[in-house]
Amino acid sequence: MDQPADATVARKGAILIKWGFEQYRSRFRRSTRRSASHFEAADWQGVQRDMVERLTLYSDVVLRVVRALEAVFGESRRDDALWGGMKGEYSRLMEGHGDLELAETFFNSVTRKVFTTVGVKETREFVHFGKDEWLPPASPVPVRTYPGALSTASVVHQLLDDYAFGVPYGDYEGDAALVARDVDAAVTAAWGAPGFDFIETLDPVFYRGKGAYLVGRLVRGPGFIPFAVALLNRGGRVWVDAVLCEEDEISVVFSFTRSYFHVDVESPGGMIRYLKRLMPRKPVAELYISLGYNKHGKTELYRNLLRHLESSGDRFETARGDKGMVMVVFTMPGYDVVFKVIRDRFGPAKTVTREDVRSKYQFVFEHDRAGRLVDVQEYEHLEFARDRFAPDILDELLTEASELVRAEGDRIVIRHLYTERRVTPMNLFLREAPQEEVEAAVLDFGEALRDLAATNIFPGDLLLKNFGVTRHGRVVFYDYDELCAVTDCDFRALPERDDDEDGWGGGSEPSYYVGPRDVFPEEFITFLGFPRSLRERFVEHHGDLLTPEFWNGMKARHAAREVLDIYPYPAARRLHRTRPAGEGGEAPALREWR
Repeated sequence: MDQPADATVARKGAILIKWGFEQYRSRFRRSTRRSASHFEAADWQGVQRDMVERLTLYSDVVLRVVRALEAVFGESRRDDALWGGMKGEYSRLMEGHGDLELAETFFNSVTRKVFTTVGVKETREFVHFGKDEWLPPASPVPVRTYPGALSTASVVHQLLDDYAFGVPYGDYEGDAALVARDVDAAVTAAWGAPGFDFIETLDPVFYRGKGAYLVGRLVRGPGFIPFAVALLNRGGRVWVDAVLCEEDEISVVFSFTRSYFHVDVESPGGMIRYLKRLMPRKPVAELYISLGYNKHGKTELYRNLLRHLESSGDRFETARGDKGMVMVVFTMPGYDVVFKVIRDRFGPAKTVTREDVRSKYQFVFEHDRAGRLVDVQEYEHLEFARDRFAPDILDELLTEASELVRAEGDRIVIRHLYTERRVTPMNLFLREAPQEEVEAAVLDFGEALRDLAATNIFPGDLLLKNFGVTRHGRVVFYDYDELCAVTDCDFRALPERDDDEDGWGGGSEPSYYVGPRDVFPEEFITFLGFPRSLRERFVEHHGDLLTPEFWNGMKARHAAREVLDIYPYPAARRLHRTRPAGEGGEAPALREWR
C-alpha cells in the first residue's frame, strides 16, 4: 500500500477515536450539568444515579470505540505502523482543543485496550514525563470578580445574587451578613486588618452529594487566601451552611477520600491550574480525579511515579503496618502512595476469592465515599526495573503473588495492582502520636463508623490495622475485602449469659447460633483494643455504636431510601442554625463534623 493510502487509513482510525472522545465528553458534561437541577429539586436519588452513570461512562465508550476499530480494521487493528500513523493524525485533529490532555489519555486508553500493552509504548501512546510535576497548559478559566472597594456586605449580596438558583434563598439577608462576618474575620486573621482588593470565584458551581460549593479566593496585593461557600437545599430553599477560608479546609473538601465533584467546565486544564494555586500540596493527579477525570488523573499519577523513579534512588519496600492476609502491600520511602497486589492464597480466616476482592474495590469506586474510604486507582500490565525492589518485598511478590507478578530478566511485570494514598495505619498512630492527637483519632474513629454507616457501609473487619489517619487527622478505612452493606447485615444483641451447660457452656466459643450475616455490636469494643482511658472516652461519645439499635436504625433509614447528611468541613465553620425541614415543622439538629 502506498503512502497516501496509509495516511488515509490512519486518518480513518483517528477519526473513530476522536468520535468516541467527543461522545464521552458530551455525555460527561450532560450528566454533570444535571447536577444543578438535582440540587434545586433536592433529588438526591438522581444525584446518586448520575454519579454511578458518569463513573462507568468512560470504560463503556472506550469499549465501543475498540469494537468499532475491530469492525473497520479486523486483524490489522493491531498493526504498530497503523497506530503510529493514527497517533499523528489524531494530534492534528485535536490541535487547539481545550481538553487536549483528556483527549490524549482517551487515545492511550483505546490503544492499551487493543494491545494489552505492558509498560509504555511511546510510538503509539502519548507520553509526557519531564522532571517536574506536569501542569496543563495555561488556558483561560471563567471567573467572577467582586471589588473590595465596595463594602463586604454589598459584595456578598452581589455574589449571592449572581449564583441564585431556581429556588429561593432561605434567609438571604441573614446568610449575607454571616458570610460577610466570616470573610472579614478571615481577612483580618490573614493580614492583620480588614479589607481586600477583590473576591474572585470560579464561574461554575461545584456539586457533590447534597451540597453545592462556590470556590475561589480572597485577594489583597500579591497575596490571597482560599475561599469557599458551602450551600445546602433544605425544605426547598437554599441556605449558606459554611464559609471556608483555610487551605487545609479546602483540601479536605477536595480529599482523596470523597466522591468526585460534578462541575461543568469546557477546558479542565485552566481550572486545575487555578485549584493547584489554592491547594499547592494537592497533587495534580488528585485534582483531576476530584473533578471526575479519574482516568486522566490515573495517567498523571503513573507519570508522576515514573518521574520519581527517574529522579530518586528510592526502592519499593514493604509498607509499614501488619501484613495483610489478602494483599501484598509495598511503597517507597519518599513517595506518598502504597501499592497493593492480591495474594495467590489467603489466610485460613478469609473466605473471599480474588473475584470477591476485586468486586469490593469496584463497589467502593462506584459508592459515595463520604470522606472515609480511600480512593483507589487500578492498573494493569506495569513493569519496573528489578533492582528497584528491596529483596524482601520482591521475594514476597514472586512467591505470594506469583499469579500476578513475574520476573522477566531484569524487569518485573505486574499484571494487576491497586494504588492508594499512603496514610498512617491507626494501630501505629495510637502508639506513636502525641496523646492529644491519639484521643482525637479515637473519637474520630467513631465518627468514621457513623459516616460509613450513613452511606450504607459496614467495614466488616474493625481491627485498627485496617484504618488509617490522614495528615489532617481524619480516620479513614482502606482495607475493603470484608466490606459490606449495612443493609446486608443482621445486627443482634448478645444473648444473656447462662453459665450452665445448656447456655454458654463455659467454653471459649459461645454455644448459641451465629448466622453468616450476624453482627454483635457489643463485641466491637473488644476488637478495637483501646487502652482503658481511651475505651472509656470512646464509649462516652460513641456508646450507641455498640448497640444493635443504632445499626438497625440505619438499616431502616436506608430501606426508606433516605440520603443522609455528611459534611466535609469542621463543625466550627457551620453557621449553626436549625434548618427548616419543609412542611410539618423543623428538622432535628444535624450531627456536626468534628
